[in-house]
Amino acid sequence: MVTLIITLLSLLFVFCGFYFAKTSKEMPKNWYELKTELRYQYIGLVGLAHDFIYRSRDRVALYKQPGRVAVITGGNRGIGLRTVEKLLACDITVIMGVRDPVSAKAAVTSVVDLSTSDGKLICETLDICDFKSVNEFAEKIKARYNKVDLLINNAGIMFAPFKLTADGNESHIATNYLGHFLLTHLLMPELKAAGKEGKNSRVVNISSCVNLIGRINYNDINGIKHYYPGTAYSQSKLAQILATRHQQTILDAQSAHVQVNAVHPGIVDTDLFEHSATTYVPFVKKLLFKTPEQGSRTVVFAAIDPRVEGKGGTYLSNGGLGQMHPDAKNPAKCEKLFKYTCELLKIEDFGSGKI
Repeated sequence: MVTLIITLLSLLFVFCGFYFAKTSKEMPKNWYELKTELRYQYIGLVGLAHDFIYRSRDRVALYKQPGRVAVITGGNRGIGLRTVEKLLACDITVIMGVRDPVSAKAAVTSVVDLSTSDGKLICETLDICDFKSVNEFAEKIKARYNKVDLLINNAGIMFAPFKLTADGNESHIATNYLGHFLLTHLLMPELKAAGKEGKNSRVVNISSCVNLIGRINYNDINGIKHYYPGTAYSQSKLAQILATRHQQTILDAQSAHVQVNAVHPGIVDTDLFEHSATTYVPFVKKLLFKTPEQGSRTVVFAAIDPRVEGKGGTYLSNGGLGQMHPDAKNPAKCEKLFKYTCELLKIEDFGSGKI
């Protein structure tokens, strides 16, 4: 009888976990969608276990770095807001690219006393999924600064309904990947100008552990034929890591003092989950997920920690190396996506800052 009760409770737990942790608020409509959800549940459990096991390693030491300039996309909420808080604590000047600069500044000042930092806070308009907006944002930075020490590609969306951007790209691939790839290209001259021997400038791409179940669908990258939010999200996160790897290969060949790293911040309780079924059980997120402050630690670790110096092209999680998709270890596949992206964005010479 006891065994039966335990078995029934276990099945109930698995069912509830599946129902309330889906990437969509709707139930899967076919085998493909069900398989995607099951893979997400598995990766989510592994991610939660990794966060727990390596929680003591998940730390970052802040130190004063006056005169340095950091650019971050987003930053008005969640992980990004806590990242900005830490950068300002280091006396770094932070330029935030956000849709609403006024509300973004208010969000930062609600958690940071700007009078205590020698760094400045500058909020500029940016819609990262709109390539015209990305170009305009980059031009504003170039006009004001001749060097950029840190670029943190943080803005993102997750599990959103299907939508094409003004440039005709699916919103996940545009927001999480293409817009940031373009911004990195446009600001690369300033990043190269900031780097020097023994102190690279750094680019940090915020990815996710779901890169492990991602697949680049070159035949239907926008999901026109079949769209599923979880698939679109994991594809965009894998793309970030593949691009990170090949960008570092190019920078190393140029002997440039710039390094690019991808980061999994952990499974974090943020507004990114607004489209998922976890919104039905917020207490579970509070109990099991990281806080935004904890999620910002590895992001800032990748951006400033001396132990990461010279280790570009790596994927970091909980203050150490994380597990990458097998494709990320295949230089040919990384190069294929890189070239595909350059053609899509009409970039002829990556890193030149010109289109």
